[in-house]
Amino acid sequence: MDMFAALQAFVAVVDEGGFAPAARRAGQATSSFTRHVDALEAALGTRLFTRTTRQVSLTEAGEAYYPRA
Repeated sequence: MDMFAALQAFVAVVDEGGFAPAARRAGQATSSFTRHVDALEAALGTRLFTRTTRQVSLTEAGEAYYPRA
């Protein structure tokens, strides 16, 4: 896993409010952002986002991790 790319994806998703807007802004596929964040969550051993079909929100762990990312 490219930790730098995973962190960039995580921060972009938070800043843009979702995977699709973050990917569009970066000119990449949404699936690549999803893979990066999934890998980051696996490496950390915790979920950073709560995902529904309409919304993405930070978990408590995500809120704590974001300022350090």
